[in-house]
Amino acid sequence: MYNGSPMNHFIEQYESTQKKKVERRVVLAPLSRLRSYNFTAQPHAILYYKQRTTKGGLLISEASGISETAQGLPNTPGIWKKEHVEAWRPIVDGVHENGGIFFCQLWHSGRVSNKMKMQKKEERSMESMALLTPYNMKNFHLSHRVVLAPLSRLRSYNFTAQPHAILYYKQRTTKGGLLISEASGISETAQGLPNTPGIWKKEHVEAWRPIVDGVHENGGIFFCQLWHSGRVSNKTCGAERSGYEIISPTFSNLMDYNESGDSDPHSLGVYMAESLSRLGIAYCHVIEPRMVTQFERAETCDTLVSMRKAFKGTFMVAGGYHDRDEANRVVKNGDADLVAFGRAFLANPNLPRRFMLNAPLNKYDRSTFYTDDPVVGYTDYPFLDY
Repeated sequence: MYNGSPMNHFIEQYESTQKKKVERRVVLAPLSRLRSYNFTAQPHAILYYKQRTTKGGLLISEASGISETAQGLPNTPGIWKKEHVEAWRPIVDGVHENGGIFFCQLWHSGRVSNKMKMQKKEERSMESMALLTPYNMKNFHLSHRVVLAPLSRLRSYNFTAQPHAILYYKQRTTKGGLLISEASGISETAQGLPNTPGIWKKEHVEAWRPIVDGVHENGGIFFCQLWHSGRVSNKTCGAERSGYEIISPTFSNLMDYNESGDSDPHSLGVYMAESLSRLGIAYCHVIEPRMVTQFERAETCDTLVSMRKAFKGTFMVAGGYHDRDEANRVVKNGDADLVAFGRAFLANPNLPRRFMLNAPLNKYDRSTFYTDDPVVGYTDYPFLDY
């Protein structure tokens, strides 16, 4: 049980079992903003991330593609080329200048891809993904059947992307890491992909059946292979000597984003939590079950308690957190160590300070979430003026 001061449990410092510290338990959740033209992070992102940085605070980047064919949505950044790394450099520098900690999120959009934006085809595998019902996210057109590359090809993409992300930290900082997004039906990446470790484990996504056959143990092999590849990249780049954190995952076992549900999500979550505990990852980031569908909270009796008990490290939660009182309760009750905020942090650049002072919050404008405007709905939200 956490014994912090009343009303400010999650505003105070946290030290992980690995002796890693963050000054605030408030985390910037990974948020796709679709403002990175030509697969490349843009200068306006420097201000965006810097605005949301506090000393010792953790920020998780928007999803960065591991290959050109990983980019299923328009205007998302990449990390597979040197020029991509150079574009991220001033952004990460800005975060570090303000004393923040920056994690780079890797993804492959897999079956949740915009067929109008795919630049070239993946090498075909023997199986293809299940059909997806089209939905409207800025009028994106989902592919009817997205054919996946063999697992070996997907692993090779990650092998390439990880050193690119790591090399910068080796030279500049001790405060960084990689996040494998696997949560929302994309790859299960924070949006659920089959090419990143989320969909590999969910039975309702049929493409992996010949490989995993609905068995959690087999499905977990892919993530473990990615983790071990990251350890190799980490050692090769010399990042271990600089204190660089390696892969941490985002999970959404209880979510059904993009038709990626599972008949026994609790057993799946516990199995993965136990497996990840043995890897010594920086943290486990899990989406709350109330976010079972896209965008809005739903009433549910499901909880993350079983996963929390099974995972013996830093446990981060996200999904539908809008105010400090709810986050305080989660930390006070021992249900989480860190709380990631998305929409609230998007609309309130200095969110930790607002929470500290119990100040009113700006309201977010959903219509500007996924535009390509470099200012409106991006860096023009007002700061607290006292």
